[in-house]
Amino acid sequence: MFPRFEVVPAIDMQDGRVVQLVGGERGTGTEYGDPVEAATRWVERGARTLHLVDLDGAFDGERANADAVEAIVGAVDADIDVQLGGGIRSAADAFGLMDAGVDRVILGTAAIETPEIVGRISDRFPGSVVVSLDARGGEVVVSGWTEGTGLDPAEAAARYESEGAGAILFTDVDVEGQLSGIRREPVERVVEAVDVPVVASGGVSTLEDVGALRDAGAAAAVVGTALYEERFTLEEAMAV
Repeated sequence: MFPRFEVVPAIDMQDGRVVQLVGGERGTGTEYGDPVEAATRWVERGARTLHLVDLDGAFDGERANADAVEAIVGAVDADIDVQLGGGIRSAADAFGLMDAGVDRVILGTAAIETPEIVGRISDRFPGSVVVSLDARGGEVVVSGWTEGTGLDPAEAAARYESEGAGAILFTDVDVEGQLSGIRREPVERVVEAVDVPVVASGGVSTLEDVGALRDAGAAAAVVGTALYEERFTLEEAMAV
């Protein structure tokens, strides 16, 4: 997973459309078209991994964009990694998704509520679980970034590595979707706490932000709004 630093396009889906939220707040989204069209466009431009999020599932606990996910999996080549988060609440959900062609599942709320689910899924699909640690105000938040947990992101990352997580997705919700720049220190803390890859997300607005995440030790950077708003191209970001 991530043998070298990658820039991973985000395809966040709400009501069957690509949407980028500001600060994780429901109702703040800007729409960017059809998810399948977005997926094929990013792959044509060189993406090796696609980051899918079912926003309806993240907020409501039930996946609502399954058709779009299935269509994306069917539209891209088998050598493109597809990782999916949002509304995955059980090992059975994860098994069904990976049997259907999803390469990695991203667990947030489910991992916080039932940590042993990480090991259960990893036993059957080694390295397939990415634990999502979304932080607001230095605290891990869940349920679509609406509920605090009291957990420190770095400490939680180390715990989930021991549970069998193949990677950690760290999202800095305080800067998510705002095109305001990344904050390097929180990313570095999580990177230093674990040996598994850390995927960083939130705040990327310039090519310099991409480079800063790389230099902070992240294995990959998820980029959404900056790509959709054409602040830079995927090709330029990958060249970093």
